[in-house]
Amino acid sequence: MKPQPRVLVIRGGAIGDFILTLPAIRLLRETIAGCHLEVIGYPAIAELARTAGLADSVRSLEHRTMAPLFAKTAPIDEALAEHLRSFNLVVSFLYDPDGLFRASMERVGVKTLIECSPRVQSEGEHASKQLAKGLEKLAMFLEDDHLHRAHFERRLDDKTRIAIHPGSGSEKKNWPLEHWLRLADEFSDHEVIFITGEAEEARGVKIPQHTNWHSLPLSELSARLSTCTAFLGHDSGISHLAAACGVPSLLMFGPTDPAVWAPPQPWVQILREESHDLSSLPFERVKLAAAQVVSKS
Repeated sequence: MKPQPRVLVIRGGAIGDFILTLPAIRLLRETIAGCHLEVIGYPAIAELARTAGLADSVRSLEHRTMAPLFAKTAPIDEALAEHLRSFNLVVSFLYDPDGLFRASMERVGVKTLIECSPRVQSEGEHASKQLAKGLEKLAMFLEDDHLHRAHFERRLDDKTRIAIHPGSGSEKKNWPLEHWLRLADEFSDHEVIFITGEAEEARGVKIPQHTNWHSLPLSELSARLSTCTAFLGHDSGISHLAAACGVPSLLMFGPTDPAVWAPPQPWVQILREESHDLSSLPFERVKLAAAQVVSKS
């Protein structure tokens, strides 16, 4: 019996960066039929690949045995070396300007290493296509069909549920919180849920009178988002997660280019503030766009 092909994907990065890489992981999964696919990354984020059915196992990039792979002459744990050698293909999305990781893979005896740059150019094609560029060395080409899919299963019930994420990785990318609270009141006949995390907590964000999903594990958050009929947010990793769950979404973009960075799924609508200052985005414009997204969901 022919042994099962084994593929390893190594991907660090934040939530949005990882979700933008899911189309490339899906391409690997579908092209190498019947493969066992493992992801090494930050566990809380990398677990999303297993939740999406794209990975069979997950390991931590932060495990103490991983550090010597980024040093010139440090001894490499033999159990890790043996594990890495067990893969027919290793695909790395790590930033490795000095080639230290590549040299370690050669020392370990990895059969085939493909390096995909994790750096996305601000002017160019969509980020997911840029990230998958390295796979073209294997004659694997990312098509629009891969970009336009949901990665997580929808689980709709009989409730009309609107999720709002009022934050992002930068305050420059945020519409003012008071506008979000006012917008939530416009949908008082729906169940409105605010999603918050450590960034919002650090800024002292308070969500009165509404359900608050706070600092949920990403796999649990994806399951809950899959029950939502609409999502409203900014340029953030959570917005990418909502889009990957198939949720009709309205997203506000300021300084970053949505042609490169926005979720590529067709159920995502973008509002761009030309001045790049989201505080200048009129409430009535957002209200009208949000009502359209909610009515179509």
